[in-house]
Amino acid sequence: MSAPTSKNTDSTSNADTITGLGVILGSTDSDALIAWYRAALEPLGARWAEHLLIVGPGAIIGFDERDDVADKAAEPGRQMINITVRDVRAAESHLDTLGVTWVRPVEEVGGGWFFSTIVDPVGNYLQILQGPETP
Repeated sequence: MSAPTSKNTDSTSNADTITGLGVILGSTDSDALIAWYRAALEPLGARWAEHLLIVGPGAIIGFDERDDVADKAAEPGRQMINITVRDVRAAESHLDTLGVTWVRPVEEVGGGWFFSTIVDPVGNYLQILQGPETP
């Protein structure tokens, strides 16, 4: 399957129209999920703003109390939330204090990249990454 193409042949003409990316996590207990994400990510630099976590320039995690989702994610690897940090080992130490479950412990995968994956309380995967040129 190929991606649809645009009639506009100038690929840079609309390059500045997307200004952010967000993910909304649905849960049967959003208060508990919010508390977990705040404890996990605020010490790493995320900032709570009214009803969502700002995790970087133009990047947010929102939360929605829902009655049409299961208590646990059926396929946790179907989507993954990626957070890039400046110091993955410091993030690892902090997350260990919370007793997180590591699906993939921090490992260097080559080229100066470090990958890791933890599972949140409702079964979603959260990847913590550090790249060779992480600002």
